[in-house]
Amino acid sequence: MIVDPLTFYSHLVWIDGRPLLDTIEEYRRKILLDALYTFDEDGKTPKYNLVLTGRGKKNWKSSDLILAAFYRFYVWESAPGNDCFLLANDEGQAADDLALARKLVHANPLLGAETIVQAKSLGRRDARGVMQILPARDVVGAHGKTYLFVGFDEIHGYRDWSLLEALAPDPTRPESLWWITSYDTVFNAPGVPLVDLKRQAGSDPRMYFSWYSGDLCTDPELALLDDQEARANPSMGSWPDGRAYLEQQRRRLPTSKYRRLHLNLPGAPDGAFFDAGKVLACVVPGRKRLKPRPDLRYKAFVDMSGGSSDDAVLAIGHEEDGLMVVDLVEHQGGGVPFDPRLAVVKFVRLLGEYGIGQVEGDRYAGLTFKLDFEQRGIRYQVCERTKSELYEALEPRVNAGEVELVDNPRMQEQLLTLVRRGARVDHQSGDHDDFANAVAGVVDVLARPRSSGVRRVRVYGV
Repeated sequence: MIVDPLTFYSHLVWIDGRPLLDTIEEYRRKILLDALYTFDEDGKTPKYNLVLTGRGKKNWKSSDLILAAFYRFYVWESAPGNDCFLLANDEGQAADDLALARKLVHANPLLGAETIVQAKSLGRRDARGVMQILPARDVVGAHGKTYLFVGFDEIHGYRDWSLLEALAPDPTRPESLWWITSYDTVFNAPGVPLVDLKRQAGSDPRMYFSWYSGDLCTDPELALLDDQEARANPSMGSWPDGRAYLEQQRRRLPTSKYRRLHLNLPGAPDGAFFDAGKVLACVVPGRKRLKPRPDLRYKAFVDMSGGSSDDAVLAIGHEEDGLMVVDLVEHQGGGVPFDPRLAVVKFVRLLGEYGIGQVEGDRYAGLTFKLDFEQRGIRYQVCERTKSELYEALEPRVNAGEVELVDNPRMQEQLLTLVRRGARVDHQSGDHDDFANAVAGVVDVLARPRSSGVRRVRVYGV
């Protein structure tokens, strides 16, 4: 039987000469032992082939990734060999991971005697395997590679599954293991690997999930704490400066970066236009839609699409006691491509439910959609502002807490990933902003003097 990982680590020292196990807190020992040394009923096949771990900065994520890789590389008995990949987010992180791996080998003669240290890899002297430590983009073309272990150090910036699919496990090797460690994603939408994987946790028996964040904690002891920093930073007790470090970072970092780095919450890209904390403070958790009320006056904004790549989105809201409340954010239904004329039919029905006889939108497709709406009894008013102007008008209202938003992940993701591009605010290349535009538009309509509104009507015959 292969020795367990804690026994292996008990023979090693940390890079400063301390016994390695003395540097590994109990919660980390449990993760390493459970994830690497839990087996099926046969006692031979590892139970887990996917490990997803997340926690805040300075909580030993990368170190544990390397320790897990070392266990598989040096200890595991695998007939096809012990080839491993460690894939970093960028060149700098790859250099850091490689430097730590080399220092561990140098500090431990037991490992040094078994290792050939190369430029970007470690090789076993018995020729049983190579551990390559590379930036993720350097292995995009590695389709069909077989390996014992692949570790991903940070996938918070992954927007799709292309790299992960390129390194899909060999189905003939049940011992093959993915180990993913990361902060939470910048792109909070379905189809993003971290979003999909977190949703999959609990339903996939082959997945080991360990997550420490301000809003989600899989550790039963910390999950009960009413303390976001403690839930996201299980190693905080080992820091010499403790909470003082976090207070310093809170003062120095933009809210979006602090949330991602130190609370392990969804963040925002560099140059993000909106303050993530302010946007999320406007979201009412669990509120998907507010039903129409006969005592309220509703207004609407639509972001139409040709149906080939972007969504068509309708937003409906009302003003109440100085607060601009978004009651509904709805797209055409289904995915793209779609028939935009059918989206108009759906939107007209929703407008009728809320007693709205006028909708505002942009000049997309000339007069096509204006005529489509008006043929069904809805006046279509062309918006005079650009979408960049709508976002700039929305920001101070969000910052002042004058807006209430529904709990819609795609809307949140789009608002949080808008960036300043020169003199305008826009989405990044490859992103979308149809949900964000519809919400910014309806808030702008609601913020205008009441005299600009239209009378409340019911629409029939749709």
